[in-house]
Amino acid sequence: MSVHDDLTSVQRCLDDLVRSVKRLEQQMGGGGLEMRRVRTDADHLRESVALLREAAPELTKPRRPDLVSIPDTPYDNTLWTDSDDEGLGSRDRRAP
Repeated sequence: MSVHDDLTSVQRCLDDLVRSVKRLEQQMGGGGLEMRRVRTDADHLRESVALLREAAPELTKPRRPDLVSIPDTPYDNTLWTDSDDEGLGSRDRRAP
């Protein structure tokens, strides 16, 4: 997975967490200290992920590889004069 995919996955999980905390808060009531701490912690996590996205903007965008142009002209044959035919052995020796 890329960093972009990981950050998206974390964001999706945090959104699910916030929805679950809201449902839990409605069921249990939001006045207790424990519920306020859970809600605050979830909000802090969302803020931290947002800061992480801002701190590394080049990581959040998928990077395209640099293009390499290949010329249409044929290769110079003198590049291959000192190489052996692969798999056939050397010209002056027998193949095993």
